[in-house]
Amino acid sequence: MAADGARTHDLVVYGATGFVGRLLARYLAGHAPEGVRIALAGRSRARLEEVRAGLPAAGRDWALVEADSTDPDSLRALAESTRVLATTVGPYARYGLPVVEACARAGTHYADLTGEVLFVRDAGERCDAVARETGARLVHACGYDSIPSDLSVLLLARRAEADGAGGLRDVQLVASARGGFSGGTIDSLRAQLEALQEDPALHRVLGDPFALSPDRAAEPGTRQPRDAGLPTRTPDGRWTAPFVMAQFNTRIVRRSNALQGWAYGPGLSYGEVMGTGRGPLGALTAGGITAGLLGAVSAMGWAPTRGLLDRVLPAPGTGPGEAAREKGWFRMVVDATTEDGSRYRATAAGRGDPGYAATAVMLGEAALALALDDDRLPGRTGSLTPATALGEVLVERLRAAGHTYEVTAV
Repeated sequence: MAADGARTHDLVVYGATGFVGRLLARYLAGHAPEGVRIALAGRSRARLEEVRAGLPAAGRDWALVEADSTDPDSLRALAESTRVLATTVGPYARYGLPVVEACARAGTHYADLTGEVLFVRDAGERCDAVARETGARLVHACGYDSIPSDLSVLLLARRAEADGAGGLRDVQLVASARGGFSGGTIDSLRAQLEALQEDPALHRVLGDPFALSPDRAAEPGTRQPRDAGLPTRTPDGRWTAPFVMAQFNTRIVRRSNALQGWAYGPGLSYGEVMGTGRGPLGALTAGGITAGLLGAVSAMGWAPTRGLLDRVLPAPGTGPGEAAREKGWFRMVVDATTEDGSRYRATAAGRGDPGYAATAVMLGEAALALALDDDRLPGRTGSLTPATALGEVLVERLRAAGHTYEVTAV
């Protein structure tokens, strides 16, 4: 493990030449406090120089580091050079394990944007024990996957505890958003489907609601909502459809509960859906989204149709333009009932395309929290989630950055 005095950077953005990496670099250049030593890392120095030249003035003298996920020596040197590494290099199952392993061994705090269950499971199995020994916080899912979900349930549990209302029992998130897809997101889905084709047994892992539990055998086994199904309607009349990110976000929230000794409640039942509105239009939209998701996943899972989709879907390294990103938004409403029957509602919301503009804020503030707020963070190390590694410190940072995180009794 490198001593802190030997580290030349406080924070490195790895994958800075990619679509989301550029957005993250730009956010940090505009919001990191003066004096934070930030560097940009990637495979090509020429492309890194191009990214740096396009940053606001505060980022134009940042150091550049050449590193490649296929070169262990370069990754070791990168991890040992910095206190925090934020990586946007995906698909993580394909490129991420050597990066998180290098950080675990070096005692370097780590944050990523993964939405891949299999990667988080594998990273935990390989790196948790090492990171605990070296003092590294390895924080997965630091973007729209899965910060709004993870922090909202944390805040609900804290409010219920403060009110003496007991643990959380029935919790459901209804997501509404306006945003687009990047080639990187599509590539991550493609990589996961390819893994399933190579090893069909992995279907059981993905279908397990407690797949990311650190102690699967100890899980109370509370019945959990289905990740996908038919359109449904909430008690107050809102139509909903399956939420594309539910299969990942719900596992992260349940992992947070288990990492904290099931502090949210051993009977926590947690699900996520997408809100589509009220009345006939809401019902029609819910049906269209449900059919579209089923068709897209089926097409991506079959080689001939996947080839056709590859011709029209965004290529890796591309994504929504600036105007589209600025028009985006997200709003997550999380309703909870506690063990004594009390009801609470959490709201997480923000402006900007949720997967890109808002995600750059989330990952940027998570990385800054790891770099600057060490003495205020929960005293955990190892393979963690945003709620367990960063907790209410990150909530404070995101509120200051313009995002909404609030809980009310209902």
